[in-house]
Amino acid sequence: MKPSVTVDQRIVSRLREGLSLQHALVENREYIEAVAEVSEEVVRALAGGRKIFFFGNGGSASDAQHLAAELVGRFERERPALPAIALTANTSAVTAISNDYGYEMIFARQLEALGCEGDVAFGISTSGNSRNVVRGMEVARSKKLITVAMTGRTGGELIHLAEYCIQIPSDETPRIQEAHIMTGHILCEIVEQELFGEMGACRP
Repeated sequence: MKPSVTVDQRIVSRLREGLSLQHALVENREYIEAVAEVSEEVVRALAGGRKIFFFGNGGSASDAQHLAAELVGRFERERPALPAIALTANTSAVTAISNDYGYEMIFARQLEALGCEGDVAFGISTSGNSRNVVRGMEVARSKKLITVAMTGRTGGELIHLAEYCIQIPSDETPRIQEAHIMTGHILCEIVEQELFGEMGACRP
């Protein structure tokens, strides 16, 4: 009988998976170029007085709120607040739209109301196929927002809808989500650096 995996072994295994994925990203020119291009678009949009939207389901909803908070509050330095909105956070809007129009419309309807040409919309989906994220991206495109998908290996439907697709080369949802938040942190760091330089740095 094969011995069971110990807790210690499981922890080490998952850490190694995460490290392996990070090493793969370091060597992935498409990923690096996509993150660099998206960061330029976000900096340009914010410098021009535009807004950043984030949306996704489950863990990706948490990522949306996390990244919006980093921009509205601060990431690593004291600086003026930046306009970022997580479309997952208004429970009254989400439940009303879901009740009246269907769950697949919860992001599309909000982007129809709030999105303007030149804003940036981040649709976060590990599969790239979440119907409400896809519908949100469709509305964002129709309103001429800059569209960014954060997905897993294949990109799913979102790869065909978004102007930029940041693909994480993994099929494991936890590893993809871990890489998404790391990517978001990199974007936030670049945005702060490009817009505000070394002003009021908080990092020790």
